Amino acid sequence: MTAGDSGAPAAGSPAAGFFWHERCFWHDPGAIGVFSAPGEFLQPQPASESPESKRRLKNLLEVSGLIDELEVRKPPAATRTDLERFHTPRYLDALEAGDRGRGGNGGDCAPYMPGSLAAARHSAGLAIAAVEAVATGGLANAYALCRPPGHHAEADRGRGFCLLGNIPVAVRRARALGQVGRVAILDWDVHHGNGQQAAFHDDPEVFTVSLHQAGNYPLETGFFDEQGTGAGLGTNLNLPLPPGCGLGAYDYAMTRLVLPAIEAFAPELIVVACGYDACAKDPLGKMLLNSDAFAAMTRQVMTLAASVSQGRLVVVHEGGYSEGYAPLCGHAVIQALAGSAITVPDPQNDEIAAWAYQALQPHQRALIDGWRDAWAAAGRLR
Repeated sequence: MTAGDSGAPAAGSPAAGFFWHERCFWHDPGAIGVFSAPGEFLQPQPASESPESKRRLKNLLEVSGLIDELEVRKPPAATRTDLERFHTPRYLDALEAGDRGRGGNGGDCAPYMPGSLAAARHSAGLAIAAVEAVATGGLANAYALCRPPGHHAEADRGRGFCLLGNIPVAVRRARALGQVGRVAILDWDVHHGNGQQAAFHDDPEVFTVSLHQAGNYPLETGFFDEQGTGAGLGTNLNLPLPPGCGLGAYDYAMTRLVLPAIEAFAPELIVVACGYDACAKDPLGKMLLNSDAFAAMTRQVMTLAASVSQGRLVVVHEGGYSEGYAPLCGHAVIQALAGSAITVPDPQNDEIAAWAYQALQPHQRALIDGWRDAWAAAGRLR
């Protein structure tokens, strides 16, 4: 089997990169638990979007030794100029004012405290540096441990725990600087990637794909018929899967439509918005994936990238709120990116795989086949 067949970097390629910064762990959304805001009858507890799942992933890489096989980088924060490639000055001004005061809410369920903006700027900086390094050939692929996440943030407001659009900022910058042309963004977070969709809905050079739980968050976006506008018509693909989808449904969706659609677009770079909240242990999603599933999807995308984008692939950390299980998923993804033999045991992996309804269900097959037929009828598949 060749490196291209396995999806692993070819011999002699630059190392897989790992981008992180301690500052990102210091963002504080407040004591809101799994809710969007505190309330009279809600006993304060740490927010579900806490630093723990991300910090524990970094710690797990250290303890397993996998981090020693990675090119570790701690880049600077994003500049105001770079942020304005996506966000409006009015919104950035409002964030800065709140950060100097008592904090606030960036928009819809995007609470923050003083100091959070510094963390968010560093989070965007990680995505910027990872995209630049891979787009310019400095690294074979890269993982950016971003926090706060970014895939819900829109140009003029934060949403869903996201203050700044990490991926839109990074991709717009790379394209503006001539580092890359056509880009595909695949979002497998359990929630709809509305931020990327909004950023590139009319851009024919950026293909956005979101594989998510239907009707979770945001409620008003993420439907199959949202396919881009104007010159960007046909460059936005949503697969709103019903709750309860597991290994069979995700694999079928990837092989039947997601990967062929990206291949037909022929991007020069693939960026994955990598949330782990589709795992079976997540409190904010109702899907059934295990750590092996995330590793398998990563290998699938690596194989595709090897054939269409010279292996250029960036994985940007998004959601995932199981402090104990998300790190195992993240380690499996990074191990795949690095082509490493270093693994850590997942004591829940086989049990989750053995749960009922993990096989592709008839209603799931029919839904995915319908989307595939419609996408093909529009002439968007080879």
